Amino acid sequence: MSEQGVIFNIQRFTIHDGPGIRTEFFLKGCPLRCDWCGNPESLKKYIQPGVFQNKCISFEKCGSCKDICPNNSILQFEDGKLSSINYSKCNRCMKCVKECPADAIKQWGKVMSIQECMKEILKDKGFYERSNGGVTVSGGDPILQSDFVAKLFKQCKNENIHTCFESTFYGEWEDVQKLLPYTDLIISDLKHMDTGKHKKYTGVDNNKILDNIKKLVKEKKELILRIPVIPNINDDMENIKATADYILNELQNKVKTLQLLSFMHLGEEKYQSLNIPYKMKGLKIDREQFQNHVNKIADYFNNRGINCTVGTKENS
Repeated sequence: MSEQGVIFNIQRFTIHDGPGIRTEFFLKGCPLRCDWCGNPESLKKYIQPGVFQNKCISFEKCGSCKDICPNNSILQFEDGKLSSINYSKCNRCMKCVKECPADAIKQWGKVMSIQECMKEILKDKGFYERSNGGVTVSGGDPILQSDFVAKLFKQCKNENIHTCFESTFYGEWEDVQKLLPYTDLIISDLKHMDTGKHKKYTGVDNNKILDNIKKLVKEKKELILRIPVIPNINDDMENIKATADYILNELQNKVKTLQLLSFMHLGEEKYQSLNIPYKMKGLKIDREQFQNHVNKIADYFNNRGINCTVGTKENS
């Protein structure tokens, strides 16, 4: 098993992805490319530099990035400030990140060992014990680093710490199986039931995802499903009904909770930092009207006997 993982964020004292107070690790690498993704820094498996032009002191006053970069022609300036990097030619040496005095270049991701992760985890073991919390691994997608996550979770179980991972389940079942012996709770999205539309909006079809979730139910693991409710993409009643049918008929309703996550504009600045277009930028919604719509969707699921909530708080 791998002793190291590539992680782009660690959140302590989080309460959203699993029970109690948790430490959450966000791993780099995702097989999907959802139009609404709020973590574009998670998509690539490797460490990347990101540019925040508003923090740049200016080439005239500083220029340290251009001085240190082995191939400084890849640095692109606008109005005298660093605006982007030609990532196709960047060797990701991260020298510019270390040299920038204004933090205008951020390193997305770092390599961490199991030992380093456990050191962070054990800082809050008392909080886990008092709140019935634990450790969650998200992403990206943990199954792309399944060997690392399996070893990390094994160490957590040796400390009697609750474990949870959040996955798209677009991957090989063999990678999922590596995690199951050491996992207490699993969270997964149902983004769209129509295969063609799923591929249009996420970059992949949903056949492998739906099959893996069905296999997961047979493993009798505690499962939370989530629907990121996206206006004009998956919030129509045809898709909602198909989702309910799948949960009731294919999963035998063996789901702890179905959580509806209302669309929010997230991560736009991070998209800019990586020079990636943000596809949801032009979407305008009436927040109150949309939230009422999401509440009605929840009512539909509950009326069909599926335990459904709006948000990540579970029904008591």
